[in-house]
Amino acid sequence: MAKIVLIRHGESEWNKIGLWTGWKDISLSRKGHREAKAAAKVVKDIFFHLSFSSDLERSWRTLEIILTELKLENIPVIKHHALKERHYGEFTGKNKWQIKKKVGAEKFKNIRRGWDEPIKDGETLKDVYDRVIPYYQESILPHLRSGKNVLLVAHGNSIRALIKHLEGISDSRITEVELATGEVILYDIDKQGKVKSSQKRRE
Repeated sequence: MAKIVLIRHGESEWNKIGLWTGWKDISLSRKGHREAKAAAKVVKDIFFHLSFSSDLERSWRTLEIILTELKLENIPVIKHHALKERHYGEFTGKNKWQIKKKVGAEKFKNIRRGWDEPIKDGETLKDVYDRVIPYYQESILPHLRSGKNVLLVAHGNSIRALIKHLEGISDSRITEVELATGEVILYDIDKQGKVKSSQKRRE
Protein backbone atom coordinates (compact mmCIF):
# COMPACT_ATOMS: atom_id res chain seq x y z
CA MET A 1 0.00 0.00 0.00
CA ALA A 2 1.45 3.35 -1.05
CA LYS A 3 0.66 6.77 0.34
CA ILE A 4 0.09 10.09 -1.39
CA VAL A 5 0.04 13.19 0.78
CA LEU A 6 -1.56 16.32 -0.67
CA ILE A 7 -0.57 19.64 0.89
CA ARG A 8 -1.82 23.06 -0.08
CA HIS A 9 1.04 25.57 -0.12
CA GLY A 10 1.53 27.91 2.83
CA GLU A 11 -0.05 31.35 2.90
CA SER A 12 1.28 33.70 0.21
CA GLU A 13 1.65 37.46 0.42
CA TRP A 14 -1.50 37.80 -1.72
CA ASN A 15 -3.48 35.23 0.30
CA LYS A 16 -2.73 37.40 3.32
CA ILE A 17 -4.50 40.42 1.83
CA GLY A 18 -7.32 38.55 0.06
CA LEU A 19 -6.20 38.90 -3.56
CA TRP A 20 -6.92 36.27 -6.21
CA THR A 21 -3.51 34.95 -7.20
CA GLY A 22 -3.93 32.25 -9.83
CA TRP A 23 -0.87 32.05 -12.06
CA LYS A 24 0.85 35.12 -10.57
CA ASP A 25 4.10 33.99 -8.98
CA ILE A 26 3.81 35.36 -5.44
CA SER A 27 6.11 34.45 -2.52
CA LEU A 28 5.14 32.90 0.80
CA SER A 29 4.35 35.14 3.75
CA ARG A 30 6.00 34.57 7.13
CA LYS A 31 2.87 32.70 8.17
CA GLY A 32 3.25 30.58 5.02
CA HIS A 33 6.75 29.54 6.11
CA ARG A 34 5.37 28.55 9.53
CA GLU A 35 2.54 26.58 7.91
CA ALA A 36 5.04 24.65 5.78
CA LYS A 37 7.02 23.68 8.89
CA ALA A 38 3.81 22.69 10.67
CA ALA A 39 2.82 20.49 7.71
CA ALA A 40 6.20 18.74 7.89
CA LYS A 41 5.56 17.81 11.54
CA VAL A 42 2.35 15.95 10.77
CA VAL A 43 3.93 13.79 8.04
CA LYS A 44 7.27 13.08 9.76
CA ASP A 45 6.28 9.42 10.22
CA ILE A 46 6.20 8.86 6.44
CA PHE A 47 9.20 8.22 4.21
CA PHE A 48 8.60 9.77 0.81
CA HIS A 49 10.30 8.33 -2.25
CA LEU A 50 9.63 11.34 -4.50
CA SER A 51 7.78 14.64 -4.55
CA PHE A 52 5.83 16.91 -6.89
CA SER A 53 4.92 20.59 -6.94
CA SER A 54 3.72 23.17 -9.42
CA ASP A 55 6.23 25.52 -11.02
CA LEU A 56 4.98 28.47 -8.94
CA GLU A 57 7.19 29.61 -6.06
CA ARG A 58 4.60 29.35 -3.30
CA SER A 59 4.18 25.66 -4.16
CA TRP A 60 7.79 24.58 -4.65
CA ARG A 61 9.07 26.73 -1.78
CA THR A 62 6.57 25.09 0.59
CA LEU A 63 7.77 21.69 -0.64
CA GLU A 64 11.41 22.74 -0.19
CA ILE A 65 10.77 23.78 3.43
CA ILE A 66 8.94 20.52 4.18
CA LEU A 67 11.69 18.36 2.68
CA THR A 68 14.34 20.26 4.64
CA GLU A 69 12.39 19.75 7.88
CA LEU A 70 12.05 16.03 7.08
CA LYS A 71 15.73 15.75 6.07
CA LEU A 72 14.61 14.43 2.67
CA GLU A 73 16.32 17.07 0.53
CA ASN A 74 17.84 14.39 -1.70
CA ILE A 75 14.64 12.75 -2.95
CA PRO A 76 13.49 13.61 -6.49
CA VAL A 77 11.50 16.84 -6.84
CA ILE A 78 9.38 17.22 -9.99
CA LYS A 79 7.93 20.67 -10.74
CA HIS A 80 5.21 20.77 -13.38
CA HIS A 81 2.89 23.44 -14.76
CA ALA A 82 -0.05 21.00 -14.88
CA LEU A 83 -0.29 21.32 -11.09
CA LYS A 84 -0.68 25.11 -11.17
CA GLU A 85 -3.50 26.98 -9.51
CA ARG A 86 -6.61 27.87 -11.50
CA HIS A 87 -6.10 30.86 -13.80
CA TYR A 88 -8.38 33.61 -12.50
CA GLY A 89 -8.41 35.65 -15.70
CA GLU A 90 -9.85 39.12 -15.22
CA PHE A 91 -10.07 38.56 -11.45
CA THR A 92 -6.32 38.05 -11.04
CA GLY A 93 -4.99 40.56 -8.51
CA LYS A 94 -8.52 41.64 -7.50
CA ASN A 95 -9.73 41.59 -3.90
CA LYS A 96 -12.00 38.58 -3.31
CA TRP A 97 -14.21 40.30 -0.77
CA GLN A 98 -14.81 43.33 -3.00
CA ILE A 99 -15.87 40.95 -5.79
CA LYS A 100 -18.20 39.16 -3.34
CA LYS A 101 -19.81 42.48 -2.40
CA LYS A 102 -20.25 43.32 -6.08
CA VAL A 103 -21.74 40.03 -7.35
CA GLY A 104 -23.47 38.68 -4.21
CA ALA A 105 -22.74 35.67 -1.99
CA GLU A 106 -24.29 32.94 -4.17
CA LYS A 107 -22.65 34.05 -7.42
CA PHE A 108 -19.36 34.51 -5.57
CA LYS A 109 -19.49 30.94 -4.23
CA ASN A 110 -20.15 29.61 -7.74
CA ILE A 111 -17.27 31.62 -9.18
CA ARG A 112 -14.91 30.58 -6.42
CA ARG A 113 -15.88 26.94 -5.81
CA GLY A 114 -18.16 25.84 -8.67
CA TRP A 115 -17.32 23.14 -11.21
CA ASP A 116 -17.76 24.99 -14.50
CA GLU A 117 -18.43 28.63 -13.62
CA PRO A 118 -16.51 30.67 -16.24
CA ILE A 119 -14.24 33.63 -15.59
CA LYS A 120 -13.38 35.88 -18.52
CA ASP A 121 -9.89 35.00 -19.81
CA GLY A 122 -9.54 32.41 -17.04
CA GLU A 123 -10.21 28.77 -16.20
CA THR A 124 -13.04 26.83 -14.59
CA LEU A 125 -12.37 24.06 -12.07
CA LYS A 126 -13.24 21.65 -14.89
CA ASP A 127 -10.38 23.13 -16.95
CA VAL A 128 -8.04 22.58 -14.00
CA TYR A 129 -9.29 18.99 -13.65
CA ASP A 130 -8.68 18.38 -17.35
CA ARG A 131 -4.98 19.17 -16.94
CA VAL A 132 -4.34 17.81 -13.43
CA ILE A 133 -5.88 14.35 -13.82
CA PRO A 134 -4.08 13.28 -17.03
CA TYR A 135 -0.81 14.38 -15.39
CA TYR A 136 -1.66 12.43 -12.23
CA GLN A 137 -2.54 9.30 -14.21
CA GLU A 138 0.53 9.45 -16.44
CA SER A 139 3.24 10.76 -14.10
CA ILE A 140 2.22 10.12 -10.48
CA LEU A 141 -0.06 7.07 -10.34
CA PRO A 142 2.55 4.63 -11.75
CA HIS A 143 4.81 5.43 -8.79
CA LEU A 144 1.98 4.79 -6.34
CA ARG A 145 1.06 1.52 -8.02
CA SER A 146 4.67 0.39 -7.64
CA GLY A 147 4.49 1.05 -3.88
CA LYS A 148 6.27 4.40 -3.66
CA ASN A 149 5.09 7.12 -1.28
CA VAL A 150 4.50 10.49 -2.94
CA LEU A 151 4.40 14.00 -1.48
CA LEU A 152 2.52 16.54 -3.60
CA VAL A 153 2.40 20.25 -2.75
CA ALA A 154 0.12 22.30 -4.95
CA HIS A 155 -2.77 24.78 -4.84
CA GLY A 156 -6.33 24.96 -3.55
CA ASN A 157 -7.96 24.22 -6.91
CA SER A 158 -5.43 21.80 -8.37
CA ILE A 159 -5.74 19.75 -5.17
CA ARG A 160 -9.56 20.04 -5.21
CA ALA A 161 -9.50 18.64 -8.75
CA LEU A 162 -7.39 15.70 -7.59
CA ILE A 163 -9.61 15.11 -4.55
CA LYS A 164 -12.65 15.06 -6.87
CA HIS A 165 -11.00 12.33 -8.92
CA LEU A 166 -9.69 10.28 -6.00
CA GLU A 167 -12.95 10.37 -4.01
CA GLY A 168 -15.40 10.34 -6.92
CA ILE A 169 -17.04 13.58 -5.79
CA SER A 170 -19.90 14.85 -7.95
CA ASP A 171 -19.79 18.12 -9.90
CA SER A 172 -22.34 19.67 -7.54
CA ARG A 173 -20.74 18.49 -4.28
CA ILE A 174 -17.25 19.74 -5.15
CA THR A 175 -18.42 23.25 -4.22
CA GLU A 176 -18.31 22.16 -0.56
CA VAL A 177 -14.65 21.07 -0.68
CA GLU A 178 -12.22 23.69 0.58
CA LEU A 179 -8.63 23.58 1.78
CA ALA A 180 -6.87 26.00 4.08
CA THR A 181 -3.30 27.03 3.34
CA GLY A 182 -0.95 24.38 4.72
CA GLU A 183 -3.72 21.76 4.94
CA VAL A 184 -2.60 18.12 4.77
CA ILE A 185 -4.59 15.16 3.40
CA LEU A 186 -3.26 11.58 3.27
CA TYR A 187 -4.55 8.82 0.96
CA ASP A 188 -3.62 5.14 1.02
CA ILE A 189 -3.54 3.80 -2.54
CA ASP A 190 -3.57 0.11 -3.49
CA LYS A 191 -1.74 -1.54 -6.39
CA GLN A 192 -4.78 -0.99 -8.64
CA GLY A 193 -4.57 2.73 -7.95
CA LYS A 194 -7.72 2.79 -5.82
CA VAL A 195 -8.11 4.81 -2.62
CA LYS A 196 -8.38 2.49 0.40
CA SER A 197 -8.49 5.16 3.11
CA SER A 198 -7.97 8.86 3.67
CA GLN A 199 -7.40 11.22 6.58
CA LYS A 200 -6.80 14.88 7.24
CA ARG A 201 -3.78 15.50 9.41
CA ARG A 202 -3.37 18.42 11.77
CA GLU A 203 -0.66 19.46 14.18
